[in-house]
Amino acid sequence: MKKRLQKFLPKIIGFKLNSLFLVKPELALSQAFYLFCAPRRGKVGTEQAVFLNPAKSETISVEKKSLQTYRWKGTKECILLMHGWESNTHRWKQLIEKLQLEDYDIVAFDAPAHGNSSGKLFNVPLYAKCVDAMVQKYSPSHIIGHSVGGMTAVYHQHCFPKQKMSKLVLLGPPSELTLIMDDFQKILNLSSRFMKGLEVYFHKKFGFWFSEFSTAKFAKSLSQKGLIVHDKYDKIAPVSASKAIHKNWGNSRLVLTEGAGHSLNNEAILAEVIAFLKE
Repeated sequence: MKKRLQKFLPKIIGFKLNSLFLVKPELALSQAFYLFCAPRRGKVGTEQAVFLNPAKSETISVEKKSLQTYRWKGTKECILLMHGWESNTHRWKQLIEKLQLEDYDIVAFDAPAHGNSSGKLFNVPLYAKCVDAMVQKYSPSHIIGHSVGGMTAVYHQHCFPKQKMSKLVLLGPPSELTLIMDDFQKILNLSSRFMKGLEVYFHKKFGFWFSEFSTAKFAKSLSQKGLIVHDKYDKIAPVSASKAIHKNWGNSRLVLTEGAGHSLNNEAILAEVIAFLKE
């Protein structure tokens, strides 16, 4: 019974939103926006804390959000790590251990509403502002981002060209907001009229239409060296996203894997990342 309820829950929520939209459209749109931006998980688990707690550094405030930072100091260039949706800094454990062996200065932080950071909502424009605060504070030479972390890394460099990194590494990044919103609509079975209203809501809030928010388009402004890694059978972010980003980013290299999934967390890929940083 519980599994059946979970299966139909998105449609039930969608039905309620569609109905509410007919009588109180602004309230319905704000609830849909909250639903879209509110992660359900990503908090630090007990076992994860064993690795993260010794590296806890200062907290940084961005738009009234308290961001937990972590640092593993080294003598080489500083690298900023950015996790993805419903994750936290612990997802970098294996890479951090390898970067430590190379003596890199490693900085990471939990995004808003994730890990040990505060907040209830998460979106790319907010994440980019958080990244910029980290860049100004720690002056990293390179950024490594997974999933929406990779998407945000590109968006940050597009919005803040004066904070140019030497190298960017993107692991399984999504690209087109239109595709993400199409999935959102299908999951909840929202009406076309509702989605048009939601797009206007986004435009008022962020200043862009769905079609204008594209990692591939933002990549046209990048000139630094980049490594993009994506699994051909990624079920979370389509491989077409990285292909499009690579096509528009002249100084990037695209590595396609098979069987690494969306996490892209295996020895061969980590070795590829380390080799790229040492080039």
